[in-house]
Amino acid sequence: MPRVTPQQELDVLIELIGDAPDGVGINAIEQKLGDGYQRRTLQRRLALLVEQHRIEMLGERRATRYRRMLEAAGRSGALAQPSLQAPAQDYVPVSAEGADIRAYVSQSRHLRSPVGYRQEFLEQYHPNHTAYLPPGLREQLHTLGRSPADQMPAGTFAKDILNRLLIDLSWASSHLEGNTYSRLDTERLIEYGQAAEGKDALETQMILNHKQAIEYLVLTPENAQVQSDTVIALHAFLSDGLMADPAAVGRIRRRAVEIGGSVYLPMALPQRLEELLGIVVQMAAEITDPFEQAFFLMVHLPYLQPFEDVNKRVSRLTANIPFIRHNLCPLSFIDVPQQAYVDAMLGVYELNRVELLRDLFVWAYERSCQQYVAVKQNLVPPDIFRLRHRQALAEVVSAIVRQDEPATAQSVQSKIPSTVPLTEHDHFVQLVLAEFSALHVGNAVRFGIRPLEFSAWQSNHQGGA
Repeated sequence: MPRVTPQQELDVLIELIGDAPDGVGINAIEQKLGDGYQRRTLQRRLALLVEQHRIEMLGERRATRYRRMLEAAGRSGALAQPSLQAPAQDYVPVSAEGADIRAYVSQSRHLRSPVGYRQEFLEQYHPNHTAYLPPGLREQLHTLGRSPADQMPAGTFAKDILNRLLIDLSWASSHLEGNTYSRLDTERLIEYGQAAEGKDALETQMILNHKQAIEYLVLTPENAQVQSDTVIALHAFLSDGLMADPAAVGRIRRRAVEIGGSVYLPMALPQRLEELLGIVVQMAAEITDPFEQAFFLMVHLPYLQPFEDVNKRVSRLTANIPFIRHNLCPLSFIDVPQQAYVDAMLGVYELNRVELLRDLFVWAYERSCQQYVAVKQNLVPPDIFRLRHRQALAEVVSAIVRQDEPATAQSVQSKIPSTVPLTEHDHFVQLVLAEFSALHVGNAVRFGIRPLEFSAWQSNHQGGA
């Protein structure tokens, strides 16, 4: 008997589902197929048909039924491309592997096997030798995420878009936890301190905690380090006022926890948790590619569950550290469907599979980059010459003001330090004179000049303008 191909299997399933207006349940499909057809294989095939828009899912969990799509009726063998498929409503595009994971975690809990923490999942990863993200995909993400500030000091781009990032990331990350604040509510809270009416105080606290945690990373770039202290600090910010036990804020958990809706049981030993957190963070720190590093943190921090709560929030902000440090577009998680994120994490917890989370990560990053295109375009390209000689610039500007000299080419020339090559003197003079043309009492502080000092110099050399 000739071997039945996967395509033929899909066509058979379409015929079995037929044109029933209310759809057909998986048990009925199994009965029609007869013995010898594994349920997991059937779930995988049905999930693929859903992603190809040949059938649709009705209901949830045990009540799920499958109905033939009207546009697919009468069409035989019309398979979509095996790459990422268009998403169902309120989901993200998924690969065939991602669809397989989704099918498994969509089953009722009693149909999924309980599992515990598997250290082998971590040990199988070798930084810079193992990769969750293929090289071609990482290259694509680098192209998408490159910013005008890629040659500037670490954290420059994040600072340039900080106001927008505070709103987007605070709202989106909180939304993934069920927070009902709208983006507009979040904007009013962050910019004007106005809490939304009718919202629980804990929701307001969650948003403000995100704001503080993001500012901690962005405003002081040296804080943006992949290390245990940073992870714990982020937990302290994000969990402030939200933990049943206030002592659990910024502390490795000391009791067992469960994950709602999952059959995964995280490790319970506190001393082992602390050790493993150190290993996870050290492995992440060794990863050289910022996208692989970010994704590794998104996988292994929640999987370890080092804190009593707020683990996923910590992982989402920690994942942004590589982007902050490399001046890449941040990952704001804007518009990420909550169910897709939940399913992706369940795939990590229960199957130790990352494909669905990878699908979500790529889609979310592309979405974030789209959000910041206009912001990126409006940024002034960095002046590399000015950046290289910023110390010399500060010395000359402050010296002219404090010595009460006019800002002329001659006075600038006489004060050029030896750090500026002779061949660049003319360019440097023009740089200093341009700086003086825009100098005023409000921005002179950048050069260590006090307001009274500048006002006195301005009265003598700019007519008090």
